[in-house]
Amino acid sequence: METKWILNKPVDKQQVEDLVKTLNIDENLATLLVQRGVTNYEEAKVFFRPSLSQLYDPFLMKDMDKAVDRVLRAINEGEKLLVYGDYDVDGTTAVALVYTFLKPFFKKKKIEFYIPDRYTEGYGISHKGIDYAAKKGFKLVIALDCGIKAVERVDYANELGVDFIICDHHRAGDVIPNAVAVLDPKRPDCTYPYNELSGCGVGFKLVSALVKRGLGTKEQLSELLDLLAVSIAADIVPITGENRVLAYYGLKQLNKNPRPGIEAILRHANIMRREEDGEPVEGENVLTRELTISDLVFLVGPRINAAGRIDKASDSVRLLIAEEQEYAEKLANSINDLNDMRREFDNRITEEALQMIASDETLHNAASTVVYNKDWHKGVIGIVASRLTDYYYRPTIVLTRANGLITGSARSIKNFDIYDAIDSCSDLLEHFGGHKYAAGLSMKPENLAEFQRRFEDYVAKNLTAEDFVPELEVDLKINFNDITSKFMRILNQFAPFGPGNPSPIFWTDNVYDTGGTRPVGGGQKHLKLSMKQGEAKTSSDNVFSGIAFSQGELFDRIHGGSPFSICYHLEYNTWQGKTNLQLNVKDIKFPEA
Repeated sequence: METKWILNKPVDKQQVEDLVKTLNIDENLATLLVQRGVTNYEEAKVFFRPSLSQLYDPFLMKDMDKAVDRVLRAINEGEKLLVYGDYDVDGTTAVALVYTFLKPFFKKKKIEFYIPDRYTEGYGISHKGIDYAAKKGFKLVIALDCGIKAVERVDYANELGVDFIICDHHRAGDVIPNAVAVLDPKRPDCTYPYNELSGCGVGFKLVSALVKRGLGTKEQLSELLDLLAVSIAADIVPITGENRVLAYYGLKQLNKNPRPGIEAILRHANIMRREEDGEPVEGENVLTRELTISDLVFLVGPRINAAGRIDKASDSVRLLIAEEQEYAEKLANSINDLNDMRREFDNRITEEALQMIASDETLHNAASTVVYNKDWHKGVIGIVASRLTDYYYRPTIVLTRANGLITGSARSIKNFDIYDAIDSCSDLLEHFGGHKYAAGLSMKPENLAEFQRRFEDYVAKNLTAEDFVPELEVDLKINFNDITSKFMRILNQFAPFGPGNPSPIFWTDNVYDTGGTRPVGGGQKHLKLSMKQGEAKTSSDNVFSGIAFSQGELFDRIHGGSPFSICYHLEYNTWQGKTNLQLNVKDIKFPEA
């Protein structure tokens, strides 16, 4: 599928010139800063030197005072507290964070955590969970990463004498649940200055407010930032504002002293080694390289998620709160096995879905993808939806059957709000919720055909032909000789990268193979590139290595001497203990004949 390269719009030249002078940096770096809203020295100071002092007062969030009062009352009166959270990474890290902080202030067996079963209870606050709380004598439940739409279920809990504090970050419905406190920066009547926190981030704000009121210490608070960084990365929230500060310090902690459970995950991901692994190291454990947000997204997050996708997400919480390394290793081994199983499921189901679409002319030519198979594993349909969206580049919903309902996960493309599209069919649904680009839903089987028809109609009416052409947003056109050691040293300080602050994509023309390019990977699917800019026969010191995933079919043309253009990230690759600069090539184009 052809990808359209979109170069960022020109920025204010005067602002760029001012940054060049005040920061003593080159024009390319100054342009990147202005693109990110950094236009003067003070803004650059905040950007390059994140500080916990930049965080907002947690009491600016609506209902925070009520939430803090209720938690302190539970502690003072010896009540039982249940920490309740969703089964994904955001939910399990949120539960681990709040439970870890509050546990020392409750007597044994006065505090527990609860993760609903994906298959028997579904998403969010469940009747089963409320019944459990009432039966076991829990007077207060803190619900994390869920609850903003649980109006009827909170009413049910109130009837049973169970109070709820909701800590959510999803969009609210027309009615706010009648809980003791509803913490959600996205609720319409909340004026908190930053509304892009993860669910774990809202939990962190509650804990921060408790510290401000004298419970615990700032040191205890800072020790929880590693969990928060994992949630920010895995939930794909913007790494701007408070999230950027929290992710920055969370990564510092992860790189310096990961908790036992995360250390165990990192060993399975082959980026942590210990002396007993057969290689002497300094200290008890050593990271083979510095962790990034991408590592949390692709290596740590999926393993934490695997328990809830295939078995019990409560094991992920146990792993994250584990204090003994031996116990953490045991849990991590089990969860890693589940992750391997998850890979098998999502690869098989993706292939089945692709075959289903290819063999059905109506599905193949539709504006949207809505596929259903009652036997698909519920735990991986969100991953499959993402893969199908990448493949066909159109709004996608993957559905299966569970507990008598058809349930599914939705993923979207740029500039299309899939939450609104699903909302337009809400009268056909039992439940739905989510964000602009990802959502979940369930319906009665008899409503499936009408839902497919109406969803397809909504997509077709709200997207144009141009919307179905994938775009690659490029920050800057540069030459290879612009990539100096000083340039890289400053560029690295733009991290942590992620939504809202993406790793810059550069565009370079007139690139040639040096003769060292070769296909790599199974089926020679990928390209290991050796490149220089300018005629291949000319000498140049600016030779760069690169990796181009899933572009192996271009080898003959590149190796044959044709000039080409590339779009790429700049990154460091560590292999066999050596770290080198590498161009991660996102796309390759050849001049038109």
